[in-house]
Amino acid sequence: MDGFQQAAPDRATVQPGVPARTRRIRLRPILLVLLGIAAGSAGGYYGHRWWTTGRFVEETDDAYTQADAVTIAPRVSGTINDLVVTDNQLVRAGQVLARIDDRDYRAAVAQAEADIAAAQADTGNLDAQITLQQASIAQATADIASAQAALDFARADYARYMDLMRTGNGTVQRAQQADTDIRSKTAALARSRAALEAAQQQVHVLQAQRTRTAAALARAEATAQQAKLNLSYTTIAAPVDGAVGDRSVRLGQYVQPGTKLLDVVPVGRAIYVVANFKETQLDRMWRGEHAYISVDMLPGVALHGHVDSLAPGSGAQFALLPPENATGNFTKIVQRVPVKIVLDGADQPTLAKLRPGLSVIASVDTRTRPEGPLQTLVGETGSGAPAVAARAP
Repeated sequence: MDGFQQAAPDRATVQPGVPARTRRIRLRPILLVLLGIAAGSAGGYYGHRWWTTGRFVEETDDAYTQADAVTIAPRVSGTINDLVVTDNQLVRAGQVLARIDDRDYRAAVAQAEADIAAAQADTGNLDAQITLQQASIAQATADIASAQAALDFARADYARYMDLMRTGNGTVQRAQQADTDIRSKTAALARSRAALEAAQQQVHVLQAQRTRTAAALARAEATAQQAKLNLSYTTIAAPVDGAVGDRSVRLGQYVQPGTKLLDVVPVGRAIYVVANFKETQLDRMWRGEHAYISVDMLPGVALHGHVDSLAPGSGAQFALLPPENATGNFTKIVQRVPVKIVLDGADQPTLAKLRPGLSVIASVDTRTRPEGPLQTLVGETGSGAPAVAARAP
């Protein structure tokens, strides 16, 4: 009796389960229909989105932020006696980064200026000598005129005495004295002319010396200019705005010209994106098309930009070892071409957080081609050569 009573509840508990299973079987088609409707709706939504938008957008995750970093190196040698900046410090263009001990360079400037003064003194002395020699030339010219007049008078005397001697009114001795006087005056005239020639030649000599001293003066001035430049090079300043990176210089270090001290890396709005698109994605890309950038560093933030230019070759062409496909074994690989994307930073304060080398996802909307005559990023010019996009003015 007790066993029967125990079995009865078991049957009572099992029997109600049969209708529940039946209900689940009846609900299954409804659930399948609902799932089908949901899947169809999702497929329709994404299909419509792809048809209207997605098929016009080219996207790649092979993209990185870049900046035109500047390597800072000294132009003169010396010891760093003042290091103004530290690692990762933000600097402005023209801001002093470091200074080299300038005592030797100041001494070089002083010596060059002294050489200039000496050359100027030599030039002035020669100018004075040339002026004095011009006076000597004038005196020699006057002496020639005087000697010529004396010679003319002597010749006239000689003619008179010869006439007197022929008529018997003069002596032979007086005629001989007149002849001797002519010879003396002729020699004096020749001597004056020689003195004039010597004075003129001396002017040429002095002018040549002055040309040499003028060249020495110019050389001294050039040396002084170079010395001043070298002195200015002892102050090392930032050429662009940016942040100090990869600093290897230390206070007291002796540096040589061309030795890398540090890098000044532009940050913020100077950052741009280089996206390596597949060659099959470039057919509809134009300069000026809108680009959307998603940075891993800034989740949930969408940056805006535009296509700026296309590299003149694929990335493989500029590799250290370019591919050589002139062999029997060849496997075609889709090449990637770097595309430069400039960020539109007018209303994007988040650009200040960007740094070069960040991974990004770049998308280009090929429907946003700018109006006006353009050349495609990939295509042919009139000569048949590859054309890099450039908007017509």
